[in-house]
Amino acid sequence: MKGLKKIALVTAIAAVPFAANAELQAMNDMAMGNVTGQAGVTIELETQVSIGQFKYTDTNGGGANEIGGGSFTVNNIDLGGAGLITGAAPIFDTDGDGTPDLAATQLLDDLSIDIDIAADGDAVISVHTISGLPIDFGLTADSMMLEGTDSTTLVSGLKAWGMLAKLDIRVDTEDAATNLGGTGDGSLNIDTAFTVNSMEFDVPFLALGIKGMSITGAGNNFDYNGDGTVEAPNVELGLDPNDPAQAKMLGVATKFAQVNLDVYKGNGFGASTATDALRIDINDIVMDVNVGQVLIGGTNIGTVALDNLHVQNTRLAVYGH
Repeated sequence: MKGLKKIALVTAIAAVPFAANAELQAMNDMAMGNVTGQAGVTIELETQVSIGQFKYTDTNGGGANEIGGGSFTVNNIDLGGAGLITGAAPIFDTDGDGTPDLAATQLLDDLSIDIDIAADGDAVISVHTISGLPIDFGLTADSMMLEGTDSTTLVSGLKAWGMLAKLDIRVDTEDAATNLGGTGDGSLNIDTAFTVNSMEFDVPFLALGIKGMSITGAGNNFDYNGDGTVEAPNVELGLDPNDPAQAKMLGVATKFAQVNLDVYKGNGFGASTATDALRIDINDIVMDVNVGQVLIGGTNIGTVALDNLHVQNTRLAVYGH
């Protein structure tokens, strides 16, 4: 839990613009002019991406006493704005009255990427909004399959949309995780805050269906400062709910799922002899997960809720065999 309060607070402060829907307006020409001549590079982006098929094939030929030769595929992928899923239905509350009044488009848009190189050589990349509204996204995929001499559909009909409040990436020229098995060649830190407002998919080979799945922040009943007791979030984070700016910080800290992880080159664990493995250290994941419908054979059997899901002190080493 150590460091969670700092991570949550920094996330909240960095993501304040996303929560201020009622008071935000698009960047005007004068504001854009003020950016000119400053250090670093800013890239503004709007896009929609379609991929006919993603395919991973196990390069082992699958001969005698070998396992391999088959493929995992994801078919007909579309990535864009939440409008891919929500259509003309409004999802943004721009006037702060509690009722959404602005629809998303099918574009992944309103997106700005700041790139800077720090004095120590680190690349610092920040993805954020232009207008101040959260960055909405939508994703669909027709199927995920295992293919070989036979085939099985693992997942079908995947549809998901949500909001991105923060995505900070740092390519660190020094590997802070050397004492945990890193090689000292550098590391990648990813710090993000997001929601998945709605997700649905089927798992045909298990006769299973998931509908109305959401991923959000941990809400008001989480121990944000790690002292073993749960108090009001403003007390946990030391923020004043009567101050408009700090109230917005509270909203971001409690409503968006948070993920912080490091990725680097390292070795296996314990007695493992693996070297040059892809190491992933999960520093903190904090979220609530809810599933509105769990269907078996097309019949809804109930709901599922994971309250205050917290993953920490978790490490992975990934390598070929």
